[in-house]
Amino acid sequence: MNVIESRGLTKTYGNLKAVNNLSFDIEENKVTGLIGRNGAGKTTLLKLIAGFLHKTSGEIEVFSDNPFNSIKVSSNMIFIDDKMSFPASLHLVDILEAAGNFYDNWDAGLANGLIDYFNLNPRQPHSSLSKGMKSAFNMIIGLSARCPLTIYDEPTTGMDVAVRKDFYRALLKDYLQNPRTIIISSHLLNEVEHVLEDILLLREGQKCMHMPVEELKELAICLKGKAGIIQELATGKEIYHKENIGKDSAYVVVKNDFTEDRLQNVKLSGVEITPVATDELCVFLTSRNKGGIDDVFDRN
Repeated sequence: MNVIESRGLTKTYGNLKAVNNLSFDIEENKVTGLIGRNGAGKTTLLKLIAGFLHKTSGEIEVFSDNPFNSIKVSSNMIFIDDKMSFPASLHLVDILEAAGNFYDNWDAGLANGLIDYFNLNPRQPHSSLSKGMKSAFNMIIGLSARCPLTIYDEPTTGMDVAVRKDFYRALLKDYLQNPRTIIISSHLLNEVEHVLEDILLLREGQKCMHMPVEELKELAICLKGKAGIIQELATGKEIYHKENIGKDSAYVVVKNDFTEDRLQNVKLSGVEITPVATDELCVFLTSRNKGGIDDVFDRN
């Protein structure tokens, strides 16, 4: 069952297409990473899914309903980002109590346990929290609500490394015990990929790819060796990145559609074959230039 279905979804601001003809499905009870560079359209897409924005064209359905101004969607969804605001007069304990009355699946025990673990004072006003502490508290709200659709837009803003690790571990443990559909927007794929099942990669408002994380890990390989040999091996291949090393060496990142026999022959030719980290591959896939920053210098 698909929780989200999008067909040709577009959102424009004047001449800017923040989301451009986007089609994808997100299945029930999966953790999907929405990955892309700053300005790729991640937040706009999430707000369209949440029903906060009205589409310009195309179709978007969440729980088989148009999410914009939908009671069905809003009652089964929570949107967590670093811009969440609460009345200044409310203390953390007041917010938790109000959340318990609003969300059907609210787990007060989990919320109180996390408040204690992260050393948050329940009698402290939300407005007095530091940026990192606000992100931690917002994360607690998102986990404890246990909504069928939980959206995190750059949830770890301001958190230190230790708190980020604890957050992702808590998310994974709670998801395994209480499966639901979770979308996490981030540009730090290396931190979050271990909790993801699928990745939806955006580039300038368009879908670059949408696939399971395990398939992405096997998508490409890096070939490094003599420039002439590398050029020959890359001919006819889908190239994601290329770079010259010194005068006569180069490396190239290409789609891994080699047969095992072919890879053995490549190794015998003196070429080094290495895997490509998923976060590096996503950078290459969303780059405008296959040679990266080197292209600037090669033209001068």
